[in-house]
Amino acid sequence: QVQLVESEGGSVQAGGSLRLSCTASGDTYKRYCMGWFRQAPGKEREGITASGGGQTIYADSVKGRFTVSWSTDRNTLYLQMNSLVPEDTAIYYCAKTGPRPSAYSCDREAHTYDYWGRGTQVTVSS
Repeated sequence: QVQLVESEGGSVQAGGSLRLSCTASGDTYKRYCMGWFRQAPGKEREGITASGGGQTIYADSVKGRFTVSWSTDRNTLYLQMNSLVPEDTAIYYCAKTGPRPSAYSCDREAHTYDYWGRGTQVTVSS
C-alpha cells in the first residue's frame, strides 16, 4: 500500500518562502509520476507540478516561483515555494501514480494519480 506523507505547511507573509516535502513509502516500482496539487477554498483542485521520467512541468501560476526537487534516494519530493502571494493560500497535496510504462510523460491532471497525501495548509497573508 503506497503511502504519502506531506510535511507540515505553515503561514507566511507575502513575499516569503516555504518548503514542503512529501515522502512516499510502500511501493517498489521505478517508473512513476509525482505531482503537487493545491485546492483553495471554493476552487477546484489545481495541479501545479508533475515530475517523473527526468522532467518536471509547472503550472503557469507557479512557474518561476516554485521549484521541485528530489531526495537522493528519490523517496521524498520537495516543493520549494518562493515569492509567495496570498493567492497561493490553499491546501497542498502530493500525489503519485501507479507504475508507468517504459516510455511515459507526466501531466498535472488529478485523475492520472492513484495515491494522495492528506494535504497540508499553506496560508499567505498580505
